[in-house]
Amino acid sequence: MSFHSSPPGRPLALAYACGAAVFVLVAGLLLELPALVVPGKLIASSAFIAVALASGALESRYGKVLLTGLVLSWFGDAFLLSQSTRWFLAGLVSFLLAHVAYLAAFLVLGVNRRWLVASIVPIAIIGYIVTLWLTAYVPEGLLWSVRSYTVVISLMVVAAFGTLGAGATPLVVAGACLFYLSDLSVAAMRFTDPLFPTYVLGLPLYYAGQLSLALSAGAVQLTTQQQSASQ
Repeated sequence: MSFHSSPPGRPLALAYACGAAVFVLVAGLLLELPALVVPGKLIASSAFIAVALASGALESRYGKVLLTGLVLSWFGDAFLLSQSTRWFLAGLVSFLLAHVAYLAAFLVLGVNRRWLVASIVPIAIIGYIVTLWLTAYVPEGLLWSVRSYTVVISLMVVAAFGTLGAGATPLVVAGACLFYLSDLSVAAMRFTDPLFPTYVLGLPLYYAGQLSLALSAGAVQLTTQQQSASQ
């Protein structure tokens, strides 16, 4: 069956399946049950790729580049199942490349320069504050990797706001911002000693962000079809 011909409700059904897997994942982490954590995470991550495919990601250049980012995120999620520093770095690189792919996808979609300029300062300030916060906790060997990651994800969010100014679906900005917030959760859990397990909030935010981006492929495809029909 072609993903292009998927029924309209299929992406939403897959999104609900992702939500159910996230619930299992969070429960497994809280109960310290790897038998729930591993399948929960891999199923949830596979689901956001399936949502993108069902939404028609392969039918547009934007969707294809976006799908590359989603696949790289899948690998990042798999790598972060391990607690070792080696696999953490592998996960960091995978997500770094994913953000580069999302940035490229947003540029393919089109951005408004005024919105780009307007968003640079507040996002740069937030990134600077985050960098200062993490500097006190991150091991010296990881410091520049984390700083580079912060710069790239900040640029990705700036580009997302640029697409909104160009008339793109709000799902793009929602996905980028939710992803950014979820990364703060990961940083807090990995490098600091939080008062509560931040993944309880961070994981739902992460998957909500990825689903928003995955669904944006369908929204972009629908807009393109409507524009073609009106011409």
